[in-house]
Amino acid sequence: MSSVNLAGFPPKELVTYAKETQTPVEDKEQDDEDDIAEPVVQQPEPEEPQPEEKEEEPEVVKELTSDEKQQIVNSSDFLSFFDRASRVMERALFEESDIFMDYTGEERDREGDKDASAKLSLNRQFFDDRWSKHRVVSSLDWSNQYPELLVASYNNNEESPHEPDGVALIWNMKFKKTTPEYIFHCQSPVMSASFARFHPNLVVGGTYSGQIVLWDNRSYKRTPVQRTPLSAAAHTHPVYCVSVLGTQNAHNLISVSTDGKMCSWNLDMLSQPQDSMELQHKQSKPVAVTCMDFPTNDVNNFVVGSEEGAVYNASRHGSKAGINEVFEGHQGPVTGIDCNHVQGQIDFSHLFLTSSFDWTIKLWSTKQQKLVYSFEDNSDYIYDVMWSPIHPALFASVDSMGRLDVWNLNNDTEVPSARVTLDAQPAINRVRWAHSGYQIAAGDADGRIWIYDVGESFATPRMDEWSRFVRTLTDIKANAADMEADSLMR
Repeated sequence: MSSVNLAGFPPKELVTYAKETQTPVEDKEQDDEDDIAEPVVQQPEPEEPQPEEKEEEPEVVKELTSDEKQQIVNSSDFLSFFDRASRVMERALFEESDIFMDYTGEERDREGDKDASAKLSLNRQFFDDRWSKHRVVSSLDWSNQYPELLVASYNNNEESPHEPDGVALIWNMKFKKTTPEYIFHCQSPVMSASFARFHPNLVVGGTYSGQIVLWDNRSYKRTPVQRTPLSAAAHTHPVYCVSVLGTQNAHNLISVSTDGKMCSWNLDMLSQPQDSMELQHKQSKPVAVTCMDFPTNDVNNFVVGSEEGAVYNASRHGSKAGINEVFEGHQGPVTGIDCNHVQGQIDFSHLFLTSSFDWTIKLWSTKQQKLVYSFEDNSDYIYDVMWSPIHPALFASVDSMGRLDVWNLNNDTEVPSARVTLDAQPAINRVRWAHSGYQIAAGDADGRIWIYDVGESFATPRMDEWSRFVRTLTDIKANAADMEADSLMR
C-alpha cells in the first residue's frame, strides 16, 4: 500500500502548471496560480472593435441635393419647428423666465398688476423700423384670451411703395423684446383690426378698399387666410368698424363702412355676408359711419358716429331695424364712440361718449335724445375716447396735440384728472384701455404705440363710486337745466 502511495506523488509537479486541476496545494502555490491566471482573464478584447464600427456609421452622410434641401425647408414640419424655435430664441435673448409660452392654444396664468404710484406713468413703447415707420396707427385692440397681446393696424407707407399697403402687428406686453409677436399684411391700408372673440388665433381687419380680411397666427404666411369679395353685395367703401358679437356657440362678425352698409358675416365663410342692411335716417342718403359700439350683452342695439357729425341709435333686427334716433350736437366728424361697459351696482350701459373734430367730447344717454354734457377743455381735434372697463366714472381721450387725458367725473367735470403729452407732440389717433383697467395703449401718427400704467389708487373704483356717479349725473343735468333757463330769460 505504501509503494502505491509513493507512485502517486510524482504528478504533483504537473499540478503546479495545470490550471484546471483542483488538487489542494499550499497557499504559496495558490498565489502562484492566481498570478498566472490574471493575464488570461482579460479576454473581452474581440469586443473592442464593435464601438469603432458604430462610430464609423455616422461618418457616412448622404449629401442632399439642392432640390431635397428645398423640399425639407418648405415642409410643414420644418416650418412649424423653425417658427416655434425662432420665437422662443428671440424671447430668450431678452428674458430669463417663461420663454416657452405658446399663443396658439396653451392656457396661461394672469400676472398681477404692478403697483403704480403716479396716476399715469410710461411703461414702454412699441415701434418697428420696417413695419411701423412712416405709418399711422389706425386702430388698437387687446386680446381677451391673452390680455398681454395688443393688435395694432397701420395704413400705407408712402415712403416705401413696394411694401404692403396694409399692416397689422401683434405686440406682446409679457416680454421685453422689441419686435412684434406676429406680422400680418395685405394689399390695402388696414383701417380697423380686432381679435376675433371666441377665436383667439384669428385677427379680423377692415380695409380701405372695403374688404374684410382674416389672419390666422397658426398659418405660416403673413397674408390673409380669408377675405371678402370686392362686390356690391359687401362693402365698397373703407371699413372703420369690425366687431365679433354673440356667444361661444352663436356669434357673427359685424362690419360697418362709410357707404352706410352694415354686414353680418360667418367667420367660417367670408364669400358673402349672411345679412346686410343700409343705415339711413328718414330715407335720406346713407349714413357715412366712422365709428360704432354695442352696449354690454346687447347684440341688437348699437350706436354709430358719422362723418357729418351726427350720432345715431340703431337696431339690427325687429320692427325698428335700422336708424331709430339721431343725436345732434357735434359740429364736425365723429372720430370715436364708446358705451359704458362697467359692471357694478348700478347699470350705466345707457351712457356713451363721443369725440369729434370740433374739439369736444360729449356725453349722451340712449334714454334721452338731448346732450347730457359737453367736455370742452380741449384745444384741437379729439381723435378717440374710451371708458375705463372697471371704473364707472373714468374715461380716457386723445387729441392731435399729442395729449392723453384721463377724466374722473366724480372728481371734476371741467378738467381732466391726469394728463400726459407725448414727446414731439405727434397726433394720437387711438386709445384703448387694457381689460385690467390699469394700463392704457395710445397709438400715434408716427407709428408708435405708447403703453401707460394707470396708478392703482386712481384706476381702482371705491365701493361708493357708482352712487357718486349717480349724484354727478344729477348735478350735471341740474346745471344744464339752469343754464337753459338762464338763456331763455335773456
